[in-house]
Amino acid sequence: MECHRRTGLDRKARLAVLAANQRHILDAPLLFAFVADLARLRSISADRDHPGIALDYIEAFIFAIADAAFAAQNTLLAAQSLGLGGCYIGAMRNHPAAVADELALPDEAMVVFGMTIGYPDPSVDSDVKPRLPQNAVLHREGYSSAAPDTLAEYDRRMQTFQAEQNMRLIDWTEQAALRVRDEAALTGRRVLKEFLMRRGFSLR
Repeated sequence: MECHRRTGLDRKARLAVLAANQRHILDAPLLFAFVADLARLRSISADRDHPGIALDYIEAFIFAIADAAFAAQNTLLAAQSLGLGGCYIGAMRNHPAAVADELALPDEAMVVFGMTIGYPDPSVDSDVKPRLPQNAVLHREGYSSAAPDTLAEYDRRMQTFQAEQNMRLIDWTEQAALRVRDEAALTGRRVLKEFLMRRGFSLR
């Protein structure tokens, strides 16, 4: 689902407000909303006179989210191959009901995240954020926790990056912990389960 300059300026502005007033939503020429959509399968199932019972289980919701994520990643890769840039917008989940209403989503459909697409501004000096080292995310044969010195080194790399980009200096580990510290850190997303149940997701 997309909103673009010719037909969706007002809608983009409203979505920007719902998504934490992120300026790049207004500035970018294209905004995608990636939807976990069980409504289509529900309709197809009904048209074929099948009960669609499996859609009532959490597995169906998981594969709907996975499909949205696959589509988003492929969209961004395709955009980058054309010289474009993009940014994921998780804040589309801050007000899930209002976003769903804005986009006239049916029951059993929700926006998982948005994505802005546009040409990077060459006057802005930017760089790729360092990623966690491979030994912190790649597990062989079984799960293993990242060593404290690995995370400490990543904190140092991130602080160097933050300084170069004139960003607030904060350890990545501290920032990660703050994102899950309490209910307030959810920035409104604490209502997601209630929203899903109200919109027809059974999640058995």
